[in-house]
Amino acid sequence: MHRWKTFVAIGDSFTEGLDDPAPDGSYRGWADRLAAMLAEGNPDFRYANTAVRGKLLHQIVQDQVPQAVAARPDLVAFSGGGNDILRPGGDPDALADLYERGVRELRAAGCEVLVFTGFDTKGTPVMSSLRGRVATYNSHLRAIADRYSCPVVDLWSMTVLRDSRAWSEDRLHLSPEGHQRVALRVADVLGLPSGRGWDAPWPQVEQPDWVSLRRADLKWAREHLVPWLGRRLRGESSGDGRQAKRPDLLPL
Repeated sequence: MHRWKTFVAIGDSFTEGLDDPAPDGSYRGWADRLAAMLAEGNPDFRYANTAVRGKLLHQIVQDQVPQAVAARPDLVAFSGGGNDILRPGGDPDALADLYERGVRELRAAGCEVLVFTGFDTKGTPVMSSLRGRVATYNSHLRAIADRYSCPVVDLWSMTVLRDSRAWSEDRLHLSPEGHQRVALRVADVLGLPSGRGWDAPWPQVEQPDWVSLRRADLKWAREHLVPWLGRRLRGESSGDGRQAKRPDLLPL
């Protein structure tokens, strides 16, 4: 038996669970998968997920952190800042100050806080240019985790996620298998017995040729990159008007 009876996940689309569809048409994601592990053999376990796609870090700290503080759960998963880094002018130093404010408030409320680094964007079209900013932000996050005695889920070091099968068609969100790998990695960090296998090698498959890869890149740019850029230019967010999928601490 573990010591966590209540778990709250806060953040953006990564924690909401895009693109890991559940049977009812909603999104599941690594946090829901982890909650199922934590609830195993523990009928009193309760879980909330207040993450909403598209949210910036200041929105997470202003809106979701106070909700988590009020609930006073045993464990909080706090991931945020990725959407800020994607935008021009996203300053990793300023983001780190804001993130630390959130961690400080959660720790003051007695919550154990899981800190998540950003993914390594090496080899990812467009996103690879952001690698330096992500690395700088990650350095801050590790220092914050050290100051507040927080366990760290190091997504950057998960080389298994550099495989395209870990990602959905939009190349921004994890696939169901990618979410499962992250859930197992978090379980491993927490010392849960079910946290093994996150780094298992992918099955061997025949690699596509250069022409097929370029066609896939063009399809991705047309169907995902251009609409995403359009939303940025219009000042829109995929999370506008959306509510959290599981705002209250409830049993699974």
